[in-house]
Order: sequence, then C-alpha cells, then structure tokens
Amino acid sequence: MKPKEPNSIVRVGTRVDLPRVLELIVELAVYEKEPDAVKTSVESMLEDGFGANPVYGFFVAEDEQKSIVGLSLYYWRYSTWKGKRLYLEDLIVTESARGKGYGKALFERTLQFAKEQNCTGMVWQVLDWNEPSIEFYKSYGAEFDKGWLNCSISW
Repeated sequence: MKPKEPNSIVRVGTRVDLPRVLELIVELAVYEKEPDAVKTSVESMLEDGFGANPVYGFFVAEDEQKSIVGLSLYYWRYSTWKGKRLYLEDLIVTESARGKGYGKALFERTLQFAKEQNCTGMVWQVLDWNEPSIEFYKSYGAEFDKGWLNCSISW
C-alpha cells in the first residue's frame, strides 16, 4: 500500500518513538551484516537527543495504522569548504515496508529540512554493496566521492 501523501506520513520524531527507533537501528545493523555493532540504548538516545544539548534529530514514517516503519536520523556537520551541512546518519525502512514510498518520503523530508535550516547540502554514506540504496540515491543525482577513506576511533 503506497502512502497517499508523503508528508502526511512523515513527522518529527519524539522521545516516545525511541524504543521503535532502536529496533529499526538493530534491524539495519543485521541487514548491514553487523548484528553486534549496536551499542546505544534508549536511555542514551534519550539523553543525546532530548537532553540539555541535543546532538541529533530524526523523522519517522508511519503506515496507515500509525506504526513506525521508517526513520531518518540526522545531525549537523560543518565543512570548512562548504559551511553548514546536514549529515544523514541513517535512512531506514523496515523490510516489510520497503518499496512503498516511505524511504522516498523520509529522504525528501530530510532534504527539505536541510534547506529550511539554510544548509549548503546534505551528506551521507552508503555501503558499496548496497545496490538498491545506491540506485535510489542516484535517482536524486547524488554524487559519490572517490578517493576518500572513512576513519574512526572508538573507545
């Protein structure tokens, strides 16, 4: 069942959504072949997203039964070359709801939000083997960087 109006099913996420949000994050980790990688919790997400200094925001997509079937989680990034950017950390649609327009609605709402916030663009990552997502992003004219390696330090 395709959503009738993409904006009518996408809304700003709230603290009460966090248990379902974490379920979607775990589902994504399994899909990306990293089932044990999720270290966050509802409690830490509550503090980090709704505490005194929120570091992320998110939109959720709901189906006709008002069940959350998708998530777009973002945070701010600053480029010394391009200025204020929105970083899309994750765009997730639960497997049973894929292909019904929820991902498109979430992505477009996130793009709109970045423009409303006077960002110079939006950036994200996609795994090189995730062909469905790569094709989806190509349909928007996304550019794919060459020559950059992702780096991180964890503790």
